[in-house]
This record gives sequence, C-alpha cells and structure tokens, in this order.
Amino acid sequence: MGIIDKLNKDFESRVRLGIMSILMVNDWVDFTEMKTLLNITDGNLASHSSALEKAAYIEVKKEFVDKKPKTSYQVTDLGRAAFKEHLSYLEKLMKS
Repeated sequence: MGIIDKLNKDFESRVRLGIMSILMVNDWVDFTEMKTLLNITDGNLASHSSALEKAAYIEVKKEFVDKKPKTSYQVTDLGRAAFKEHLSYLEKLMKS
C-alpha cells in the first residue's frame, strides 16, 4: 500500500479540507461564517458538513438565538486525529 492509498477519502473534497482546516484552529464556527470563509453555497456547506458529521469528524449544534435558527460546527477528537493523520500523509507524499 502506497502513501497515496493512506489518504483519507473523507477529506478529498476541497470543501471538506476547508471545513476541517477552519475547525482545527477555531472552537466553534457558525454556518454563515463558514459559508463566507469558504465562499460556497448553503447547499454545498450543508451536504459536506453532513458527510463529516456522519463520519463523526465534526459536531453540529443547532439552536435558536433570538428566535432565529443558528447552526454551528466544531471538530471532534476523532476528526482532529483523522485530519492530522491525513495531513501527515500529504506531507510524506510531497517529500517522496
């Protein structure tokens, strides 16, 4: 098995890479801020965050603030470890 085979397929998308990168350096990030930072559509963010949540890499918190819905994201311990491993394999691939 080569290094490229060890890359995590859950992070192949540039949007998922962006979501994880942002969450690795922030505690909680809300939907609007994430969408703005990544310059993507509501649907794009919703589908990619849903996939990361299903993999247990991120936690999604939905609440109401001033009677308005608010969705926020946070990386999980599993997500942090998986993403660090993915980045480690990317670095090894670049050095080979």
